[in-house]
Amino acid sequence: MSTESTTETARHVLWHYGHRGGYQPGRFTQLLMQTIDAADVTHTARLAGAYPELVEAMNLAANREDGIAQLKKTAGLACIRCGDEDGPFAGATRQPLCEPCARPVPLDGVA
Repeated sequence: MSTESTTETARHVLWHYGHRGGYQPGRFTQLLMQTIDAADVTHTARLAGAYPELVEAMNLAANREDGIAQLKKTAGLACIRCGDEDGPFAGATRQPLCEPCARPVPLDGVA
């Protein structure tokens, strides 16, 4: 995504599309997401001028095959290395790794 989606925006969009890990935004954002969903190309472009992050996240979720997976990674709900969603996760909030991916690799390369 060219405009980096924040964790909050990603989780709101995940909620909008009924995915685990999303959380319900306030009423204004809910109505705004419904409006973005209903908008034609011209009006979507206008909305993107005012709400670029939200429009881009909504577009990602609705129109890209890997969009939901990307939003889950942005929201810290999936391992950035293997895509596992089970958790628990280690590492920085913006770069979560599942426990197996977070384990140090031995110098001889054998686990």
